[in-house]
Amino acid sequence: MGWFSRRPRAVEGIPTTLDREATREDLTALEDFVAAHRGVEFYLEPETTATDTTVVAIAHDGEWIRRRTGSPRTAAKLAHRHAVPLYEAAKTGYPERMRVWNRAHPERRLR
Repeated sequence: MGWFSRRPRAVEGIPTTLDREATREDLTALEDFVAAHRGVEFYLEPETTATDTTVVAIAHDGEWIRRRTGSPRTAAKLAHRHAVPLYEAAKTGYPERMRVWNRAHPERRLR
């Protein structure tokens, strides 16, 4: 039986109905994070059925934010413009300093 073949597929480049598109505010938040922190690296997260393409910006101390970028190309342009390295999270994983920061700031999970 074709259970999965009956589900509609997302069209390339069009976000699912469960998601919202990236906004200028998302990109501004990433730019502000880069300006306010040192040693920032970007980790690209691919589009899923529930979320548009996102970037996790991680500072030298492990503090981080996640924002939508809309596409990998937009993320790459943003990284290039601010001279920030861009990694694919699915290939490299996240740095240990992010997990250490999360353990030290449990209040962040309540947001």
